[in-house]
Amino acid sequence: MAKAININHVALVVTNLEEACQFYEKELGLEAIPAFLFDYPTAFFKINEDQQLHLTEWEDVFSFRGHICLQVDDINAIYWRMKELGVIDIKPWGHVRQLPDGPIQMFVRDPSGNLLELSSAPDAKIDPKIFEDELFKPGIYVSGRNDFRGYKTKDATLYHKNK
Repeated sequence: MAKAININHVALVVTNLEEACQFYEKELGLEAIPAFLFDYPTAFFKINEDQQLHLTEWEDVFSFRGHICLQVDDINAIYWRMKELGVIDIKPWGHVRQLPDGPIQMFVRDPSGNLLELSSAPDAKIDPKIFEDELFKPGIYVSGRNDFRGYKTKDATLYHKNK
């Protein structure tokens, strides 16, 4: 059977293309790359050699919990910058946390309201001040729904290459 082998790109709908481009370039360090000659506002960004982020401007409804996760190279700098910008959102998935396999995860909103999970590598050195900050809470997110369906294990990880 054929199978999917990679995520080529993720497309996010934004309300203001220029404002969104500035956020992804300036705050997350993504490189703008040429897009096709579409007849609507769009911008492509290089995440790495295999993956891209596509932004497109439309008047759409945004998801409250749906998100993409980007691993960042310096979670400490990103954390303090996102806090300074006031874009860390603890409503959909809870506080900034350290996952059981080591990475820090936090959720932020881009200027259009899209939810991004920003994550460190499992072995990243974490600024101890983050663990003392009011936006940090130890342990995994608990929704209170008590619905345990799905594929779960205490050994789960976001980083399968490291296993």
